[in-house]
Amino acid sequence: MASPGVSMRRLASIAVGCSLSLFACGGGEAGDDNSADNGDADTTTDADAQDAGDEQSDDATPPDAPLDPPARGFQVRSPDIVIAAGEEKTLCYYFRTPNTEALAINRFVSNMTPGSHHMIMYRTSEPRMPDGTVSEEECSTSVRGTDFAQWIYAASQPTANLPFPADDGAGKPLAIDIPAGTPMFIQMHYLNASDDPLTVNVTLNAEALEAGVAYTKTAAYITFNGNIFIPHGSVGLVESASCESNANAKFWMMSTHAHKQAVKTRVLDGAVEMYSDTDWEHPVPRMFMEPDQFFTFTNRISYECTYNNNTGRAIETGDSAQTDEMCMAVGYYFKTAGSDAVPRVCYTPKNSTTGNGVTFPSWNQ
Repeated sequence: MASPGVSMRRLASIAVGCSLSLFACGGGEAGDDNSADNGDADTTTDADAQDAGDEQSDDATPPDAPLDPPARGFQVRSPDIVIAAGEEKTLCYYFRTPNTEALAINRFVSNMTPGSHHMIMYRTSEPRMPDGTVSEEECSTSVRGTDFAQWIYAASQPTANLPFPADDGAGKPLAIDIPAGTPMFIQMHYLNASDDPLTVNVTLNAEALEAGVAYTKTAAYITFNGNIFIPHGSVGLVESASCESNANAKFWMMSTHAHKQAVKTRVLDGAVEMYSDTDWEHPVPRMFMEPDQFFTFTNRISYECTYNNNTGRAIETGDSAQTDEMCMAVGYYFKTAGSDAVPRVCYTPKNSTTGNGVTFPSWNQ
């Protein structure tokens, strides 16, 4: 049996393997065993904050048009792939970033051709496959030794646009540091609902700050509840968990992720609701783009998902959008003191009696 640390990392990597943040995994395909009507999105996002980080910005390039490379930064485009009529598959494209110097990325823009459901870009310590490889069999975010894939960016809309805040409250922009030639891969989920083959690809621009600009590091924060059990016939069943917070962590984006049985998701600061949505597939993120909007949890980071289950079977935690469920709070944060922001995961194990998750790396690392 694996050690607790390795097991937790492996299960947490399953979480990031599906989808995060404002982006959902799987799809509401015809023939799903549950097609709940989730109604209109009920989110705490105000109009200005939503516009600041809306995936489909007004100036975004149409998905069938070329995306010009950024003036400073890099562009990645997956090879053309043919998806047969009615086919659904998940593939990974492996590469090293083409930048020849370290970059501070403060904006992502992406295009996906029709037939693409979502894309997620991960960073790894070592290459997992030769550069340029497209693989279905090896498309995994499982732990390799001590290395686990770190989620960097994801999108579930044909055109997506994610700018980072320009001011951390001390006059510095937020950015993710990408060293030269960083090993990465993009996981791509495709569903061709048409009667003809589709040629698909994804293009991603990583836009960087000018050289020498001082910045504050930001990173992803995700939670994963491994303790979900939804009996058949459940209506309004709430599964919840919580995680340790940190007084020096400021969040500038928050959202949730669940699968198709979910009818509502929430993130709470104690009893205070700071995020909610009723669209499992395309939750609208809550954006905090100005210093006076950044959110710090003063209590434990609690999150919950409400489920209906009429599938005829019990449903548990898992990475399949067709047969399993997930409940996650996801976002970006930075720190005002102590260690720099690094990708963090809070995992609540199966059979937990308290619902309390374990955060790694710990907040003091």
